[in-house]
Amino acid sequence: MVESVSFQKQANALLRKNLCYQKRNLGMILKLLAFPIIMCILLSQIQRVINSFSDKLGAMSMCQCDCSTPEKITEKCNMECINRIVQSMNNMNICPVIKPRRWPPLFQLPEGLQKRCKKFESCPAQMLLTGANMTLGKGLARNLFPPNKYSASLFKEDRLRIAEDILLASDTGASKTNGFDMAFFQNTPLVTVQADCLPKSDLVLPTGELGRMRIPQKLGCLQAEQLWRSNSSLITTEVVDNFRNKSKNKLTNEILGVFDFLNTNNHNFNTTVWYNPTHTDDSSEVGTSPVNMTHIQKALNMASNSYLQFLRGTKSKVILEFISEMPKPLSVTPKLDISALAGPLFYAWIFQLLIPVMLNNLVYEKENKLRIMMKMHGLGDGSYWLITYSYFLIISTVYTILFILFATLVDLKSFTMNSYGIQFVFYFVYMNLQIALTFLIATFFSDLKTAAVFGFLFVFGSALLGSFLFVNMVKSSTHESLILLLEVFPPFALFRGLHEFGQYSFDAQLAGGVGMSWKDLRESGLQSVIIIMTIEWIVLLLLAYYLDQVVSVGSGVKKHPLWFLSRKFNTCSCTPLDDPHRKGFDVLVNMEKNDVYHEREVVEKLMQEPYKSYPMIVDKLQKVYPSRDGNPEKVAVKEISLALPEGECLGMLGPNGAGKTSFISMMIGLTTPTAGNAFVSGFDLRNEMDKVYCSMGVCPQHDLLWEMLTPREHLLFYGRLKNLTGDELTHAVEESLRGVNLFTVADKQAGKFSGGMKRRLSVAISVLGNPKVVYLDEPSTGLDPASRDSLWKVIKKAKQGKAIILTTHSMEEAEALCNRIGIFVDGSLRCIANPNELKARYGGIYILTVTTSSAHEEDVKEMVHRLSPDAKRIYHISGTQKFELPKQDVEIAHVFRAIENAKKNFIVQAWGLTDTTLEDVFIKVAKGAQN
Repeated sequence: MVESVSFQKQANALLRKNLCYQKRNLGMILKLLAFPIIMCILLSQIQRVINSFSDKLGAMSMCQCDCSTPEKITEKCNMECINRIVQSMNNMNICPVIKPRRWPPLFQLPEGLQKRCKKFESCPAQMLLTGANMTLGKGLARNLFPPNKYSASLFKEDRLRIAEDILLASDTGASKTNGFDMAFFQNTPLVTVQADCLPKSDLVLPTGELGRMRIPQKLGCLQAEQLWRSNSSLITTEVVDNFRNKSKNKLTNEILGVFDFLNTNNHNFNTTVWYNPTHTDDSSEVGTSPVNMTHIQKALNMASNSYLQFLRGTKSKVILEFISEMPKPLSVTPKLDISALAGPLFYAWIFQLLIPVMLNNLVYEKENKLRIMMKMHGLGDGSYWLITYSYFLIISTVYTILFILFATLVDLKSFTMNSYGIQFVFYFVYMNLQIALTFLIATFFSDLKTAAVFGFLFVFGSALLGSFLFVNMVKSSTHESLILLLEVFPPFALFRGLHEFGQYSFDAQLAGGVGMSWKDLRESGLQSVIIIMTIEWIVLLLLAYYLDQVVSVGSGVKKHPLWFLSRKFNTCSCTPLDDPHRKGFDVLVNMEKNDVYHEREVVEKLMQEPYKSYPMIVDKLQKVYPSRDGNPEKVAVKEISLALPEGECLGMLGPNGAGKTSFISMMIGLTTPTAGNAFVSGFDLRNEMDKVYCSMGVCPQHDLLWEMLTPREHLLFYGRLKNLTGDELTHAVEESLRGVNLFTVADKQAGKFSGGMKRRLSVAISVLGNPKVVYLDEPSTGLDPASRDSLWKVIKKAKQGKAIILTTHSMEEAEALCNRIGIFVDGSLRCIANPNELKARYGGIYILTVTTSSAHEEDVKEMVHRLSPDAKRIYHISGTQKFELPKQDVEIAHVFRAIENAKKNFIVQAWGLTDTTLEDVFIKVAKGAQN
């Protein structure tokens, strides 16, 4: 029995084989690793083009128009330039504001007030007042509005002092700007609010500018009626009714504002100002936008002045000369960052491109049965998974490192502005999850083309779904539980991380700060994503291994779904021998020949022994393929019983479809037996298949070779799996190469071999390492006579200490190699004996062939019947006749004498006498079984 190879040696053998294979596949690996580099360069060039285009048309050119002070304003920085700046800065600060402009304070009017005034040809406006002391409150109210006095001298170049004497108001909306009041840039008419507007009281100002920013020459007058209410609750009700009427487009009084003087008295000033909060933008809460906050300051100034003038006289005044924002530095230039916006989609494609590559690798070995071939020569599942997983992880790691490295070199912000520590953890966990997912997907495929199509559709489809569906859900943040559920889908988890990296880098550019750091891990949602991916990585890997064992798509005989619970489940799905469905085969015993029946008795005796001394014992093995597509079930193998001692070669003959290959497929673990059992080197075929693999060698019907490996590399790999090491391994490989006449081409890739050379290599692999049982399925197919003769010598030499099962269609090969021959017909064993016994049993005749002229055919026929009355003519054409002569009726000397006498009477052109051949036996047994 071949000694079981340790886990380390199996892993070492597979690792060395993979290194040789990948060395030949180096060009493809370099192309794969170059892909992220090319994509980084491409994205950087696209970013450069976008930046160049943005610099020409973008906002930074507007920063050249420095309007912070009147002295710096030139003809180039005109009103059009300023308008463009204001519009571009609506949502972000770009240009520096060293000295913000001083703007005259404005009183906030309700939105659209002047439009409604024109529509209804009337504009009733009210200022509501309330407080604890009505007398004091009305006294304060008289000082709220300046007196109705106008003078053109109020207007001065470069400085508006009209704010000291009149109440300037506007109904413009709020907007975030860099210190620019939108009322001065939207061509909106300004008005003055007075208690009493006189006829033709519009204020006409001289032509002038405020810091080169034009002010409307004509200021209209809005008359506001001051009304007292006993408490604020009444005012609240009135305001609500006013809003409802306005929403129904009804004529209603405009409420400009409310002053609640509360408990104000001669010693205490306590006032609440209500202002009209109808102006907001999309990103601000009601009443908190910049313009609203600047406008409310005028209302507060009005209340302060009224109280001061009430106490000290009309000449006392608090002057609110101007309003200005705080100075602001230059913000980071907002450019279209392709890596942050469009990058996640491209990055998802780049990272997931490894899925079809790994999937092709796994399915290729299954489709070509290379994995089961390795398994049949002793490679365990643990070694295979460890080395394959490690190889994928190394490739993925190098691939990702190159991607991040070159992304950093070309300054893609999604990588350079976020913490590399977070990126390492995220990408490392995802790479492992992606490998586990690929192993899981591979269990469902056995066709390489189908797997390749699915792999690429999965990559592109999942990335597009993530870009156009999942990211929108993340932005809305309305279904956090659903988002967490979707992140269980690995591509969505990847896309979430890429999206967050892109957003943090984009925001950092605007704010001039840094991207994602460890303190942002929880807030960004990546903490939960990493936890989900880690758990899923382990779960998917275990699930993939489980399905690989029970689904058996190219990896050998499948195990029971609960094989991991106990030994009794670690069996194949074989029907018990006493199953009632098998009783129909009992009739077969009565039809068996003595040799087949005797073989069955030998097997039954051996099965009673506690130790199975024979290298191979087969006990009533059966294979039935279930019915499918309306066809009945197919019995491929019918209760085969065999016992092979050491040193014997059993030849299996039979017509195509007789069940020879099905029998061997069960013995080598490619298919699961329906019933029966077998023992190889004492190991049970049903539940010790892993040990059976260590004791056998296989030459399958179709060559299972790696196209890129050489014969020497093949033999070195399988020799290591057979526990050969050092000089012993080298010597065994050299002898095998010479034995099959491949020594001169030992370092040539097997993919360039002819069919015969591949067959010789397959035979060399099967007998390497002294296995106890060797299966040779038509080993000489496609060989020339010289190569076949060399191969026979190898097989004859290999019979020592082994049991060999050989299937062939060559009777000559069977006679030359086999100690015993079994003939299969319709899945059952019809006879089994050595070649001479079979020829004697099924032959018993001589074949006499005589060729004469057509005129003497009857003379020949009469001569033969004189030799043997029971002779039969089996062939007749143009004077050539063949006859079967029973051996018990004639002697060879009598035949020679009869032919010599016949030559005296007529011309015998040719004649011959032959004994029964194995081919004749085969034809007779096959026809008899079919009849």
